Amino acid sequence: MRAIIQRVTHARITVEGSVKSAIGHGLLILLGIEDSDGAEDIQWLSNKIINLRIFDDDAGVMNRSLIETGGELMLVSQFTLFASTKKGNRPSYSRASKPDIAIPIYETMILQLQRSAGRPIQTGIFAADMKVELLNDGPVTIIIDTKNKE
Repeated sequence: MRAIIQRVTHARITVEGSVKSAIGHGLLILLGIEDSDGAEDIQWLSNKIINLRIFDDDAGVMNRSLIETGGELMLVSQFTLFASTKKGNRPSYSRASKPDIAIPIYETMILQLQRSAGRPIQTGIFAADMKVELLNDGPVTIIIDTKNKE
């Protein structure tokens, strides 16, 4: 799994002109899934996201987690995170899981994040043409790949 984690002041997803979901201060997570991802990746990444100390404390130092700040969370599936641009100018997405594999993993990740956060999270719509609008706070953007844990 590959995740782009962005600390945001707000974010929202629009599908076909209607707002599907929105959050205030918190994290927007773009998630790429590949065939080798499983329960261990879900658990590890969920724990990492919830506990990342990337929110400012009273001294202005990034030392607080999403849980500590009560921030909101939005998860969006994004197969393009596994784009390969090694050959030519048209990216290949062959490493990204097909929907029959990716959807159950994505849905399990939603449930795990909700359990870890102790509250519902906002999501996009799998495989929909979404417009994702955000105000990156900082800017703070972190990339995590579960295959590079060490």
